[in-house]
Amino acid sequence: MFARYRRNARKPEGLGGRLILTRMNRGGHADLSEWGFSLFPDVYCGRALDVGCGGGANVKRLLKRFDGAKVCGLDHSDVSVAKTLRHNRRAVKDGRCEVALGDVTAMPYADGVFDVVTAFETVYFWQPIGRAFAEIFRVLKEGGVFMICNDADGETSDWDEIEKQIGDMKVYTAAQLQNELERAGFNNIDVHRRSGTSCLCVIARK
Repeated sequence: MFARYRRNARKPEGLGGRLILTRMNRGGHADLSEWGFSLFPDVYCGRALDVGCGGGANVKRLLKRFDGAKVCGLDHSDVSVAKTLRHNRRAVKDGRCEVALGDVTAMPYADGVFDVVTAFETVYFWQPIGRAFAEIFRVLKEGGVFMICNDADGETSDWDEIEKQIGDMKVYTAAQLQNELERAGFNNIDVHRRSGTSCLCVIARK
């Protein structure tokens, strides 16, 4: 039963998916997100995108951090899209937030439209990851910033069983992420590790 619950984390569906998203929004990933945003560079942002937006908590954080910016969310789960819209209903009503159903390897956005793109606890499921990173690079403006935050750094076997249970999941090391980012065209890549944890944050510029 627990394995089935974990598999739903990849693409939340039905009641189980809604429960997972509620748990995430109420604190499941909050600590990781706060740490990641504490590392984010001080940049101008008129338009931001959170890929794999889940329950919409990080869309809300982007709206708060970049006051006045338009923030978009993208997810391949219709349950996640609906949850993100509800979680940010005021910003949606005000025209500051929009959420789309879509695939990170073929995103429904024009070239060079975002100043900031974020990805929290989601690159594990991007296949092929090189194509996904190329799409992120495409939709970012010149000088735009892409931030990845993961709970796992791929340096130990701790997540091997979870990978098997969820399926179609890969935990990447910092070196693997950096290599794929460079191949996609990113530069000025900074890697941050949280002391005493396996948390990993990678920040790259176009």
